[in-house]
Amino acid sequence: MASPDSAAPGGATADRDAIVAYLDDLLDAGSFEDYGPNGLQVPGAREVGLVVTGVSAHRELFERAESAGADLVLCHHGIIWGGGPAVVTDQLRARLEVLFRSDASLAAYHLPLDAHPTIGNNALLCEALGLDRSESFGSARGRPIGIVGRSGRGVAAAELIERCQTVTGREPLVVGRGPEVVRSVGIVSGAGASMLDEAVALGLDAFVTGEPAERVTADAREAAVHFIAAGHHATETFGIRRAGELVAERFGVEHRFIDVPNPI
Repeated sequence: MASPDSAAPGGATADRDAIVAYLDDLLDAGSFEDYGPNGLQVPGAREVGLVVTGVSAHRELFERAESAGADLVLCHHGIIWGGGPAVVTDQLRARLEVLFRSDASLAAYHLPLDAHPTIGNNALLCEALGLDRSESFGSARGRPIGIVGRSGRGVAAAELIERCQTVTGREPLVVGRGPEVVRSVGIVSGAGASMLDEAVALGLDAFVTGEPAERVTADAREAAVHFIAAGHHATETFGIRRAGELVAERFGVEHRFIDVPNPI
């Protein structure tokens, strides 16, 4: 019986480096000071027929990509980080072995895929929540990566929380208590809890991020802001999936998003 991730053979192919160059340019990847390198991280096959996208580069994703017959894996969280080990650990070796065995390339886009004004995680999450994209918000490494979403008519706080659950597929953690009707929401996907301070300084009604931090309970209560932690992984599926869709549209290759569940 075929794997649920397996792909049918055949179809168009494209040059790997052309795909990576397209994404580098689209996301303005070279302009970001990031926590790890953006773009191609592990070279493999030069001809790409199937692109698999996923949030984080790890063995299960690589194994499922291999089963699907992927030639290129695109991730938001790559395999190389600036503060990572200076040696190849057993864990890293096991991950790399899957890529080498399948001759699949790996490319990753981190902050550029959070910050992009139309296909970034935060812009797409804002849109999915039914809010109007407004100004940039939330700085990381000297660049704004988040966005402020606004609702002219306002949305009930309970409705906003329900929308978060619907679009991420998981129940969010909610602390603090802001206004009953929310008109302004700061959005920073992933590990953005520290940016609650900026949301408070801007007088926003709510703040949506991925992960919580211990201090935010008291801070959100005292500032009368809705703090909504909707999941690091869950808030960062949007951008990488859309990037894969755009690659498929432009180059005529097949694209498949593989979601490896993560409760964080």
